[in-house]
Amino acid sequence: MVGELVGRLPLGIPSFILILTAVLLAARMALRHAYRIPPTWRASIVETLDAGIFAALLSLVIITFVVQAFFIPSGSMEPTLQIGDRILVSKFIYRFAPIRRGDVIVFRYPLNPGKDFVKRVVALPGERVELKDGVVLINGRAIPEQYPTALPESERACTSNYGPVTVPPNKLFVLGDNRCNSEDSRYFGFVPVENVVGKAFLIYWPPHRIGVVR
Repeated sequence: MVGELVGRLPLGIPSFILILTAVLLAARMALRHAYRIPPTWRASIVETLDAGIFAALLSLVIITFVVQAFFIPSGSMEPTLQIGDRILVSKFIYRFAPIRRGDVIVFRYPLNPGKDFVKRVVALPGERVELKDGVVLINGRAIPEQYPTALPESERACTSNYGPVTVPPNKLFVLGDNRCNSEDSRYFGFVPVENVVGKAFLIYWPPHRIGVVR
């Protein structure tokens, strides 16, 4: 069973940016007292350092509040996301739009919030969800799905039956697209809405995989 643990790219990037900013600031302060450097050269270097400090702080704001990169290390979201894919996640979109069924989200793992998982939203708060012979039913009706890994009828047993259960308020029911090899809400339960980091919207690496996440 695969839990789609995702890695931030790279793990320490906010810390790295803060360290880089501190180094640039220290260099700027030291340069102010480097009187052996001609004033025109010194002014040019300070201007360059200021631009670097601004770019570093802007990057930190973007990573913290806007967009963040993640790495896909396992196959529970195949074929949508492949092992080795690098994706961009919008961290602000759900401030302006509701979470919808079918969204691919990154969230803090309910059993260990220090880890990030990526899955697809299948059922929303208040909905009654059931998996029967590999088919997802919401409020008793099968929903059309194009994302899960296609399976011959003889292999549907690996998508074990589940439910029915009702999704509690402020919770989500999520599944991996690779239903036969995914640790998801069938195993760790519902995902609190406050655990959602953001919506995956773009595969940006490797080059032959570049495209919108659907």
